[in-house]
Amino acid sequence: MTAQTIRLDPGALTLDDIRVVVAARPRIEIGAPTWALLDETARSVDRIVARGEPVYGVNTGFGKLAKTRIADDNLRVLQRNLVLSHAAGIGAPMAERVVRLMMLLKANGLARGFSGVRPDVVRLLIEMLNRGVTPVVPEKGSVGASGDLAPLAHLSAVMIGEGEAFVDGNRLSGGHALRAVGLAPVELGPKEGLALLNGTQASTALALVALLDAEGLFHSALVTGGLTLDAARGTDAPFDPRLHALRGQKGQIACAAVYRALMEGSAIRASHRHEDERVQDPYCLRCQPQVMGACLDSLRHAASVLLIEANAVSDNPIHFAQTDEMISGGNFHAEPVAIAADLMAIAVSEIGAIAERRLALLVDAQMSGLPPFLVHDSGLNSGFMIAQVTAAALASENKTLAHPASIDSLPTSANQEDHVSMATFAARRVHDINDNVRTIIAIEYLAAVQGLDFLAPLTTSAPLADAATALRAVVPFYARDRVFTPDIEAARALVAAGALPRAVFPVALPRVV
Repeated sequence: MTAQTIRLDPGALTLDDIRVVVAARPRIEIGAPTWALLDETARSVDRIVARGEPVYGVNTGFGKLAKTRIADDNLRVLQRNLVLSHAAGIGAPMAERVVRLMMLLKANGLARGFSGVRPDVVRLLIEMLNRGVTPVVPEKGSVGASGDLAPLAHLSAVMIGEGEAFVDGNRLSGGHALRAVGLAPVELGPKEGLALLNGTQASTALALVALLDAEGLFHSALVTGGLTLDAARGTDAPFDPRLHALRGQKGQIACAAVYRALMEGSAIRASHRHEDERVQDPYCLRCQPQVMGACLDSLRHAASVLLIEANAVSDNPIHFAQTDEMISGGNFHAEPVAIAADLMAIAVSEIGAIAERRLALLVDAQMSGLPPFLVHDSGLNSGFMIAQVTAAALASENKTLAHPASIDSLPTSANQEDHVSMATFAARRVHDINDNVRTIIAIEYLAAVQGLDFLAPLTTSAPLADAATALRAVVPFYARDRVFTPDIEAARALVAAGALPRAVFPVALPRVV
């Protein structure tokens, strides 16, 4: 893998590959052995069709219509109709980076040679990626079992010259989009429409992009947690490595090491090392390694599940070319993705929840020892009073959003598909939680740096001072009341860009992905 090209070895996609595809537009290449394998599988499908036996989705209807036999001269029409009828999504288009990853995951799964598609199908997907054709995929309409049918149908519609796609920022009809970059639609053969639509690639792509964003939020929250700890004149004693080794939780140990490094050299910490009347800090300061470490471990578990799914063959039926068999199963059921996304939702919500509690501590003069609501002349000025309310509103919203989606199910397809995963929504709502937590962290960032300013001439540690300087370059000290939203937006931009942890970390970041 380079910054410009990813050589796709089907079934061996890495998280680093995924990170590049989400962040940039690398060229995707597939080697000759894969094309030879797909040629052979296509010949196997021809042999199966020639036998005349009923095979689900090849010469039968779909779902509850599986017992309906389709005549051989209608098999191509069957696949086209499948794509068109299933393109029933609704809502705003998914982000282009999500759709691009979805396309790559679909190509990756199909190219393993167990889906019964010809090389032309995979080649068109890859060329659409390489030439910048991104299908318009509505974000709503999948229950995450029988695969992500509606989202993948909208993707596939462009491949047959239907639907819509973005090219260079322009929204075009599918046929026009392909012609604009020198590509032609594909006519789907037996099994190919079903292979494109069945699978978990939409929910998996949504979850993976949310996971990458969550990693950046996790890193930023480590920094703002350190800033708040020092602004509140907390102690770093709870981060003693001996404490964390005795418990043995890996994420907790890694996070404690980060907090120790962030606090090292702080003159503020040194000023109260031997004369602090507080025996113990509140949990939101003292228990940061335990909470953030648990979030880290949970996100890492989700990453391992999602990487397996990114490389999976998740359509149905699955084709075994060596024995000319197609076996119906349930690999399209996205329960692993749904539960992983639910775990992510809980973890990211907790990152925001403890950050909001740290913020609440800072604005409380009795708890922080700082001016009420972090402003001079409080009463005349309200300072950070309502900024904390905003953070509380978002933290509360996340409690509802984090309710597990995977425990819900509604039967579909006339009760043939009677238990579904809801994985697509499970993954999609993590993006909303991420967005809320990004704002909570931004407000804490503003408050913590304001608190440090009140402690001058005492100085914080070098890495935390760098973080404070980065904020003060775009947001001045809050001397008297002003419209607060621009300050939040400026801090959010720093968090979203990942500039905060990248600029200040004195130790290696604990990676999530």
